[in-house]
Amino acid sequence: MQPLATSTLDYMLPSERIAITPAEPRDAARMMVVSRGPTGAAVHRAVRDLPELLNSGDVLVFNTTRVVAARLEGVRADTGG
Repeated sequence: MQPLATSTLDYMLPSERIAITPAEPRDAARMMVVSRGPTGAAVHRAVRDLPELLNSGDVLVFNTTRVVAARLEGVRADTGG
């Protein structure tokens, strides 16, 4: 198996598409729903649509992490850069 090159994950994201404040109302936030079927189709929905997308036995995983305003500065040992 070949290792994944991080360059494979690079993509253009226009700055106007980056959320800097929460959606108002909060349930208006957009989410992408990906079908587990053979097509793997993706559709855009709103968080308010979540109840109609869930089935009995489904599990929700919540990410409650926060971003910390921090900077790590370092110097490369090989080049001094």
